[in-house]
Amino acid sequence: MNAPQAAIALDARPRVAGHFRLQWEEVQKAWVLLYPEGMVKLNGSAGEIMQRLDGEKTVQALIDELESSFETSGLTQDVLDFLAIAQRHGWVKP
Repeated sequence: MNAPQAAIALDARPRVAGHFRLQWEEVQKAWVLLYPEGMVKLNGSAGEIMQRLDGEKTVQALIDELESSFETSGLTQDVLDFLAIAQRHGWVKP
């Protein structure tokens, strides 16, 4: 059994893992992660998060940007939950 992975900290600067390529697929009207063995189609929320991961921006800055862009608040836990899943799948490097 795998040990639980630590949550990504708010001051972390995550990026898309090196062997994945994030791109918009017009035919599918969705962001996808491409990798040698296939493709992961992301839902709208996941695409919004993943396209902002540049290795420079902190998680807190990402959350602030999303809340501003979508004129909402309270996204912290949702973003952290998604990043934990993405990290577990190897899509994201903290």
